[in-house]
Amino acid sequence: MINIAKIKSDFPILQQKIYGKDLVYLDSGATTQKPVQVIEKIKQVYSEINSNIHRGVHLLSNKSTEEYENARKTVKEFINAKSTKEVIFTKGTTEAINLVAFSFGELFVNEADEILIAETEHHSNIVPWQMMCKRKKGKLKVIPAKENGEFDIEKFKALLNPKTKLVAVAHVSNSLGIINPIEEIIDEAHKFGAKVLIDGAQAVQHLKVNVQKLNCDFYAFSGHKIYAETGIGVLYGKEDILEKLPPYQGGGDMIKTVSFEKTEYADLPLKFEAGTANYVGAISMSEAIKYINNIGLSEIQKHETDLLNYATEKLSEIDGLKIIGKSKHKTSAISFTLKNIHHYDAGLILDKLGIAVRTGTHCAEPAMKHFGITGTIRASFAMYNTKEDVDKLIAGINKVKIMLS
Repeated sequence: MINIAKIKSDFPILQQKIYGKDLVYLDSGATTQKPVQVIEKIKQVYSEINSNIHRGVHLLSNKSTEEYENARKTVKEFINAKSTKEVIFTKGTTEAINLVAFSFGELFVNEADEILIAETEHHSNIVPWQMMCKRKKGKLKVIPAKENGEFDIEKFKALLNPKTKLVAVAHVSNSLGIINPIEEIIDEAHKFGAKVLIDGAQAVQHLKVNVQKLNCDFYAFSGHKIYAETGIGVLYGKEDILEKLPPYQGGGDMIKTVSFEKTEYADLPLKFEAGTANYVGAISMSEAIKYINNIGLSEIQKHETDLLNYATEKLSEIDGLKIIGKSKHKTSAISFTLKNIHHYDAGLILDKLGIAVRTGTHCAEPAMKHFGITGTIRASFAMYNTKEDVDKLIAGINKVKIMLS
């Protein structure tokens, strides 16, 4: 069993008071807080070895480069990629998806080819495909969700055909917390020769990911949602596919040789890392992964599942509260509405009680439209949350009801 008190003490921001109340942070789906180990690592890099990577011949540059490439090895092992060539550092999940949408689209998508996405995707896994389809005259097709928001595998199978070039779905819905059946999705898509991109932004911090076992073609996630700093993310891609794709951006580290007549691109993974990489961010991600590994992802998952079940039970007891996206296959997030109370007003009052939740559409307007609502209140959990945090949320909601009903 993990020591939650010790974990909570590792996160300095959680020790503060908000409006005189102990902070209850239930917005980790938007971004996670950072343990002192990550904060101190960032401080150490800037204090002791900061220097641009892959450029200098001096000691600091060599040390900085070594830490950056070691971070790539840490990520490779974390997701069980075959090679560090398959680990591309990006600014985040959004850039990773945009990279695939551009580079894959340039090479493999032609007029009338089809891209499939799920109805419950967030905007970052919708807009890049719309842009690519407009540029390449492809067709974007939406996989309808079941009434409760779960992925409808039968409707997905009915949409697959030889024109399907790529399927892009979230591992876990950001607005609902529902875990999609990505193993079956990948298998079915491959039967038609389609490639599969998994958006893992809401998954890798909660679930063990093994990209070789999944057999996905691409997997994307962000550092700031797994306890690292912002502005860093990862695109995993199978090496044979990445080798074929054209670069996403030009300049800096993605260059091998340049003349005015011709440019030769760098080998993987640098071919897709134009400009100066966020090397401090990558090193912070490595430190965050080590922190997760020290605790144990399976133990974290047990704790978060226990917390989710407890919160679901307690929230279900509140009159007028409706959980959006009920499913047996969920992790670490609950979205709900309160009868006759706007989610924004509820969020403001909860904030005054020291409780941080997310309100609104959660960058997933089509998912809200599916349920016929304008938004929800979302409580999203991380390893540092406790049942006491849930109890304070329940008390806060009851106070909201008294004040606004």
